Amino acid sequence: MASRRRAADSLKTDKKKKRKSKTTCEETAELCSLVEDEQVKRRVQEAWSRRTSHSHGDLELDCQPFPHCIIKNFLGSESFVESLQRELMDLDYHEKSNDLYKFKQSDDLKKRAEPHISGLRAALFGRFRLWLGEVLQVELEPIVDISCAKYEYTDVLLCHDDELEGRRVAFILYLVPPWQSSDGGTLDLYTTDSNFQPQSIVKSLVPSLNTLILFEVSPVSFHQVSEVLTKDKCRLSLSGWFHGPPLERPPRHIEPAVLRSPHLPRDETLLLEWVNPVYMDLSYQEQIQQEFEDSSEIQLKDFLKEEKFREVKEALRLTQIEWAKRGPPNKRCYEVASLDTLPQCVSACWELLCSEAFFLLLSNYTGLRLHYLCPADDDDDDDDTEDEESENARNAEATGSLTESSSANKSREKELSTPVHCGELRRWSHGGYTLLHDAEVARAEYALDLVLPFCGADWKSEFGGFTCYVANEEDEELLTVYPEDNSLALVRKEITTNAPRCCLDFWERF
Repeated sequence: MASRRRAADSLKTDKKKKRKSKTTCEETAELCSLVEDEQVKRRVQEAWSRRTSHSHGDLELDCQPFPHCIIKNFLGSESFVESLQRELMDLDYHEKSNDLYKFKQSDDLKKRAEPHISGLRAALFGRFRLWLGEVLQVELEPIVDISCAKYEYTDVLLCHDDELEGRRVAFILYLVPPWQSSDGGTLDLYTTDSNFQPQSIVKSLVPSLNTLILFEVSPVSFHQVSEVLTKDKCRLSLSGWFHGPPLERPPRHIEPAVLRSPHLPRDETLLLEWVNPVYMDLSYQEQIQQEFEDSSEIQLKDFLKEEKFREVKEALRLTQIEWAKRGPPNKRCYEVASLDTLPQCVSACWELLCSEAFFLLLSNYTGLRLHYLCPADDDDDDDDTEDEESENARNAEATGSLTESSSANKSREKELSTPVHCGELRRWSHGGYTLLHDAEVARAEYALDLVLPFCGADWKSEFGGFTCYVANEEDEELLTVYPEDNSLALVRKEITTNAPRCCLDFWERF
């Protein structure tokens, strides 16, 4: 029995040793002395509350365009930083890619046992969290929310404000090689307008080794990570959020509805002048309609007559066209032309896409009712209309007003069934994009997208410029349309109205 007790005691001792060795495995992260300085803390606290700038040694607080704090040499030991880099580079990373971002990210680091990762985590969400809470005069929760990101060539994170329930302060700790602004990957900060929408970049922070940047998550904290341009460097960073009571947010801004217009009164003469004759053939139009009805999309190659397309393409490079930025950047970023400044041939091409004759042609291509003379989409609609007309006729006959009622109904039918359209001439260059956003899904105004690209015969898919269609409330890509010179792309959206959106798209490569 005694030997068994000794064996048990020995086992307990071994477990204690193991527990002790596991505890001592964590390396203590020494933070910069500024964080321990009570006088510095009080000054930063006062400056942050007053929204005024302040600097002291390696610490800088700037309140433009929104309050953000930069702490250089955040970790006090160079050897700790080097070991931390090595541990982070050995982690497994997952490709993250959608309309907003493209980069590689680790799993959540809150349970990683590597000595320097766990040591930094303990320092950040322990004593540094308490320091930050005193500076902001709020109680930050001990929730650990941290991961590692690798941004390499062409990776990007577009304009956003970090809003998510519970997030109060965002932070980024850079662990990069020597880095210049020409390498890309800067942290860009945006101004905002009176509707709390981002406007333009006014400050770009270049990543620097062992530099911590933090800012409150607020209605105006719009920022982005610009595209990484260097091919031989990795932008390694730790990032996450301190959680606490959120700042008050204004009601979500709703953009004004896009102006829509009826078609222009132009006849088929315009079609004969511009459209490739093969697409005017009725039997070929039937084939196109069948294919479109099967797949809800189609691309009509060499759609315009070659000489007309070449004339417009050359005119699009003229300096007389006035271009303006289209935003806000949390939703889109490209240039749109002022239609009043278009050269004559470009204006004529635009009239073609907005003409009554073209609406009828689109009806033949798609089977959609894009003109009041076109048949209804299905027989049920016809039956409902006939029943309604019969009822109206009986009522009108009873009151002796059949002629006036019939005439009024035809007029009203024409008015209600004539679709409207909207569109723009867009210029795309490096850095241009559009993003999915909730308001667009909620309004769901269009049933048919029409895009005619002017991108150059040598355009390749790796240049970008493609359009992705996804299912509502899902990330799954249903369709990707790549730009091709003089190839008319038609895509039907699964919504109730038949309103074309026309776009002439002009790409510039730099």
